[in-house]
Amino acid sequence: MFGRVAIRATRATRAAGPSKVARAAFTAGAKLRNIEIISEKEVSAVSFDGGEAKSSTLKVGDKGEEDPARVVPLTQEMYKKMTPTMQKGSIMGKVVIVTGGARGLGNYMARACIEAGAKAMIIFDANPDLGVESAAELHHATNSKIPVEFFAIDVRDASAIKNAVAAVVQKYGAPDVLINSAGIADSNIPAEKYDHDMWRRLIDINLTGSFLVSQAVGKAMMESKKAGSIVLVASMSGSIVNYPQEQSCYNASKAGVIQFGKSLAAEWAKYNIRVNCISPGYMDTALNNVPALDKQKAIWKSLTPQQRLGAVNDLNGLAVFLASDSSAFMTGSNVIIDGGYSLY
Repeated sequence: MFGRVAIRATRATRAAGPSKVARAAFTAGAKLRNIEIISEKEVSAVSFDGGEAKSSTLKVGDKGEEDPARVVPLTQEMYKKMTPTMQKGSIMGKVVIVTGGARGLGNYMARACIEAGAKAMIIFDANPDLGVESAAELHHATNSKIPVEFFAIDVRDASAIKNAVAAVVQKYGAPDVLINSAGIADSNIPAEKYDHDMWRRLIDINLTGSFLVSQAVGKAMMESKKAGSIVLVASMSGSIVNYPQEQSCYNASKAGVIQFGKSLAAEWAKYNIRVNCISPGYMDTALNNVPALDKQKAIWKSLTPQQRLGAVNDLNGLAVFLASDSSAFMTGSNVIIDGGYSLY
């Protein structure tokens, strides 16, 4: 399945404690060893319509229309032929970490960063099987020219994150770019019926997870005394209330991400670390491709001036722009990219 790609999987253990972080590095001349981590194989979705609850499931590994095309890395030869403005818009030679990069929007932004010149791509994702598969595909898609490393990371696990970032620094140097894309969504749940444990789980992944990864990567940037860019993937739901679904927890989590990003930008400007947010509208990802959402998707499209959902690659250009020196004087911003939905 991986063509001529050779795979090497190693383990990085924490300095203290029994927990381990699964790690897979994709380079030439190595073998794949077993990664002993268990993860969910499917996502459950529940829709409440007309007083009835309708359940459906989506296989996590089912990418549907998200199967990627070939990735064309930006080479030094190509870079030298670019105009100064285009060079500034690249991320040539930078080390990039993408959380939630095994699929969907995070995976596409990872691909865009490689095409914009990233010298190494590191993916953090909670799904080990899909993470290994996606990292191998990405490495192979570059004709094995760009190293891609995967860490099976739950963004709620501060020790695992710290350990993984330390491993990245040891091998590639401090990260230049972090794209925090990991997150989950619960919707169609009235606030008065919201389960407390579900609330805590979503807040922990979407908001606390963004904090923990940003903190670990930010410290690495500070210690290396190098400039850095952190991109937090929030949502238009952090600025507006969605219709018709009820999703108070998700909205609150993304509002928190936006304000967290502004706070980090103010605190870390003195370290030459920029922090900005991307707030997508309704996106046509695999997680939205469930029958239970068909009626709502029709409403979402009708309320969007462009009359469509965002494509999985519609965030790519903005992500690269915020990661690059083209946005060098931009920090603390929240960029809404929603086809005009929030205009009304």
